[in-house]
Amino acid sequence: MKIISVVGARPNFMKIAPFIRALEAYPAEGETIEHILVHTGQHYDVRMSEAFFQALNIPEPDINLHVGSGSHAQQLGNTMIEFEKVLVTEKPDWVVVVGDVNATLSCSVIAKRHRIKVCHIEAGLRSGDMRMPEEINRLVTDRLSDLLLTPDRLSSENLRREGTPEEKICFVGNIMIDTLESNRDKAGALSMEKIIADNLAKDCDLPATLPQDDHYALMTMHRPSNVDHKDILTPMIEFLVNEVAKDQHLIWPIHPRARKQLQQFGLWDMVVSAPNLILLEPVGYHEMLRLNMGARIMLTDSGGLQEECCVLGTPCLTLRWNTERPITLREHGGASMLVGNNIQRIRDSYYETLSMDRSPSRPEFWDGHSAERMVNALMETHKPKLVENEN
Repeated sequence: MKIISVVGARPNFMKIAPFIRALEAYPAEGETIEHILVHTGQHYDVRMSEAFFQALNIPEPDINLHVGSGSHAQQLGNTMIEFEKVLVTEKPDWVVVVGDVNATLSCSVIAKRHRIKVCHIEAGLRSGDMRMPEEINRLVTDRLSDLLLTPDRLSSENLRREGTPEEKICFVGNIMIDTLESNRDKAGALSMEKIIADNLAKDCDLPATLPQDDHYALMTMHRPSNVDHKDILTPMIEFLVNEVAKDQHLIWPIHPRARKQLQQFGLWDMVVSAPNLILLEPVGYHEMLRLNMGARIMLTDSGGLQEECCVLGTPCLTLRWNTERPITLREHGGASMLVGNNIQRIRDSYYETLSMDRSPSRPEFWDGHSAERMVNALMETHKPKLVENEN
């Protein structure tokens, strides 16, 4: 049995690591399992790619497509062209895709064109917002996939409502939590001072005082809906500088897209000069996990961090109007609240949330063993093909 797993961007790396380990540990019982890891190269910056492979002990990719940046159309098209060459050469039995990045869509489409079975890790997530490229990627990939591995029961129900045959759906839990649990101790041992000193953003100085656990806010922001429009980004930055950073330290590992827009809109100097606002370059997985473990409050538009906050109990304001991960919201027992990018809503929710204590929540099967269930499901689904071939 030959399996090709595909990763394309940083969120994929955190999800593929436990899957690879579970695949290596699976008792093959006479059948040889060959695994090939393909990196499309969608995230090509060292801080956003290679460093994650090293930190999470992911094997070096067997194949790197070096797709790089570009428009959605360019990334989709170039990935299909390059990945098709891999399929023609390797002829796998299964292609395993992860999440909702462009690589996920491209590789599932071209795999089905070659009549190769597709397994989708993190299937069934829905935001209901068709303006999001990720939503289109999810819908198409799930429609094409032969095995849909869902992180929660809400996602399984989404697939059923869309008419997905029951035999294709398998609820296995959240593989992101496998990575969190296996790295929690290592992250917790990291020094806050070293994280800040090693990752301080260019043009920024070390703060006069260092943040202490439970006395700082943590933020990530990169989505176009938040950073690409001056009339939205400006009041958000003013709130962060004049209220959040005035009240406590604010640590912000800044995404390249956000940095570019701050500079373009003339907001960079305001951010850099704010006394309690600590700008960092994109940080590694363990560093970000350590920051989340100590944060008093999280402000983010990242789906993965919503999940981490749920398990860690970090009160979270999600800077989006919708989420494909409703299981992480407070109404479902999680730690997150949707606040969008309306400043008054953010402000009201921020001050309300500051009074909240940590309250960790662990949805069903978010137990650190999702990858094992995934590999078992993949092998069970593959068995009929083996029997058919024997006949």
